[in-house]
Amino acid sequence: AEYEKECGVATIGKGELLHDNKKDILMARWRYPTLSLHGIEGAFSDPGAKTVIPRKVMGKFSLRLVPDQNPKQIAEVVTAHLEKEFEKLNSPNKMWVKAHHGAKAWLSSTDHPNYEAAKKAVETVFGQSPDMTREGGSIPIATWLEDATQMNVLLLPVGACDDMAHSQNEKFNKKNMMNAIKVLGVYLHEIAKIKGPKPSDCKCEPLSMEDLMIPGAFVRAFRCKCEI
Repeated sequence: AEYEKECGVATIGKGELLHDNKKDILMARWRYPTLSLHGIEGAFSDPGAKTVIPRKVMGKFSLRLVPDQNPKQIAEVVTAHLEKEFEKLNSPNKMWVKAHHGAKAWLSSTDHPNYEAAKKAVETVFGQSPDMTREGGSIPIATWLEDATQMNVLLLPVGACDDMAHSQNEKFNKKNMMNAIKVLGVYLHEIAKIKGPKPSDCKCEPLSMEDLMIPGAFVRAFRCKCEI
């Protein structure tokens, strides 16, 4: 897909982006880790001048992790860095860092038949091929489902880029809702067309209770045992 720098500037309402070329802009948006500042609590923020010094101030930030980064290790590294920098101030105040939660990044293979079915569904409903992109987000259940079932997981977005997810004015267009129903129906239809080994074609022994205890075996039990 084509990406125009001017569109990015207009979207965020800023005069300049961090990078000058399309490749670096998209790499920063889709592939690299990020640090986002979300807010400060305790300090005076209302309009007008104020000389009150708060007794406690809290800052909130988040990090977008990418594949091969360990949430626990990242939390330890960030905490150690903040404590080291705070120590340089020789301040009589105290500082502590609390990591609320973390999850591993999720990355899937878009060559899987599951994705081929989704591509065909989008093409049928929207009349054009979908773009395969990475995106920052907080959907740890995708990784958990993949780890638990050992099956390919697919995220099938049907919203618009201006839906303003999680904001005060979040929206979802009625047209996209109707198309989402259509995409899901066509997707399930395409999934049903996938050819592959069936239990009736397999010469393996029936699944034992031990086999069913293997992560993902319940789902794979409907396929050939030799694939488990």
